[in-house]
Amino acid sequence: MTDTAAMSHASTSACCESTSVQPLALSRDDEEKLATLAKALGHPMRVRILRLLAESNSCVTGDLVSQLPIAQSTVSEHLRILREAGLVQGEIEGPRTSYCLSQDGVARLKAIVAAL
Repeated sequence: MTDTAAMSHASTSACCESTSVQPLALSRDDEEKLATLAKALGHPMRVRILRLLAESNSCVTGDLVSQLPIAQSTVSEHLRILREAGLVQGEIEGPRTSYCLSQDGVARLKAIVAAL
C-alpha cells in the first residue's frame, strides 16, 4: 500500500469508528416535524425573517418589507410557510397582521435538533 493509500485508509477507518454518541431518540412525529422545519428554514430569506423577528417583540408585515429586498407578496409567502411550520405566529390588527416568533415553535426546533 502506498503512503497516500495508507493515509486514506487510516482516515477512513478513523471516521467510521464507533463513537459514544447515543442513538437518536426521535419519534416518527418528531422526524416529520423536523423535515417540515428544515424545509421552512431552507430559504435564506426565511432565516433572515426569523432573525428580524427575533430581534423585536413583534413586527407588522409592512415593517418587514421595508427591511428586506423583496416584494411584499414574497414576504407574505415566506411568512405563510414559517407560520405553517409553527415558527411564526400572527395576530390580525386591523388591516394588517402583526407577526412574531413563536417561542413554542423555536423551543420545539431546538429540542428536536438537540436530539440529533
